[in-house]
Order: sequence, then C-alpha cells, then structure tokens
Amino acid sequence: MEEATQTSTTCQWDTTQLSVERVSVAKLPTEYGEFKIAGYRARESGEEFVAIFKGEIERETPTLARIHSQCLTGDVFGSLKCDCGPQLHQAMQMIEAEGRGAIVYQMQEGRGIGIINKIRAYALQDGGADTVEANERLGLAVDLREYRQCAEILFDLGLCHVRIISNNPLKLRAMEEAGLQVVERVAIEVPHTEAAMHYMRTKKEKLGHLLEKIK
Repeated sequence: MEEATQTSTTCQWDTTQLSVERVSVAKLPTEYGEFKIAGYRARESGEEFVAIFKGEIERETPTLARIHSQCLTGDVFGSLKCDCGPQLHQAMQMIEAEGRGAIVYQMQEGRGIGIINKIRAYALQDGGADTVEANERLGLAVDLREYRQCAEILFDLGLCHVRIISNNPLKLRAMEEAGLQVVERVAIEVPHTEAAMHYMRTKKEKLGHLLEKIK
C-alpha cells in the first residue's frame, strides 16, 4: 500500500454539474457479500456505466474504490490470458471485508477498442505479439480509456477521500486530476497462470503498471 500526495482537502465537483446521471439502484446479493448496484448514463453520449457499492459512505472517510474496465473474456468466460476476473473478485472481497467501498465497472472493453477488435488482437497475440504490439498492428491506440466520468460516479456515490485499488498509475493520476482526493494506492496482485505471463510483463514493462511480483 502506498500513500498518495494531495494538497487540496475538498473535492471539486458541484453535484448539479455532473456529466453522468444515476438511473436506478437495486440490491445485489453476491457470493462475496451483499452489495447495491447502480446504473449510470452519460448525459450527452448515452454511454452506460455500472457501480456496485456497500456500507455507509462518507466524504471525509478514506474509502476503498476501484475502477474496473470491462473484460468480457476474463470477467465472464474466465480467460487465463489476463488477471481481470480475479482482480474484480478480489476487489469485491476487499470491500466486503472492510464493510464499505465502491467499484465502477467501465464499459470500455479491451482498453476501449471493443470486443471484436480485442478478438482480432488476441489472434495476433496467438502469433507472438504482445498486447501493445497487437493494437499497433491493427492501427489502434494502445489505451483509449477516459476516466473522468468514472470519478464523477464515485463522487455521486458519496466518495471524496479514496483508497484506490489499482496497479495502474494512470488511473490514480486521472482520479486526482478529476478532483478526488487519493489518499492511498492499494495494490491488487492476484495469482496468474503461465498463459498470462506475457500479458503481465507487458503491463509492467510497457504500460508502467506497478507489479512487484512480476520479474
């Protein structure tokens, strides 16, 4: 776990000016515990987001939070080529253990390239390319994700001072730039298979992810 440096003490949003709106909230019992699930929609683009959360959330209480980018292959089908599904489930367990926290599920498959292009990239990876090289060969950006609206959702849920569950420094920087007070980075390294090793090394060496267990 690492402390983050912040100079401001208050979050910077006016709740009447958010670019996302909460559409509906329901109970979500899971094998990891009881959560609530909220559906959000971007006011202009119509892009949809999902957040799961639990507990009494107070702006001044440092609270666990995660932005989890959609990974159909890992989250749903249990792909062994990445660590996405286990990360999501471990984050849920961490929040359950703490009794409070939130996860924003960002519907931007494959770092924003979409599921069809992700499968095309998978095919290139089958031939030896890493995830960065595969995107570049397809003429796609390495990472198209934008996190500001995810940060707005966390704010709407009542968070201000957050303990971000992430290995990705770009997500931390995005949360700070958006106005959340990041008081701590909480590392989340999960067991992975040999099939995921190339992917994990690429995340560390080319994308700058903070992965202490990957050599």
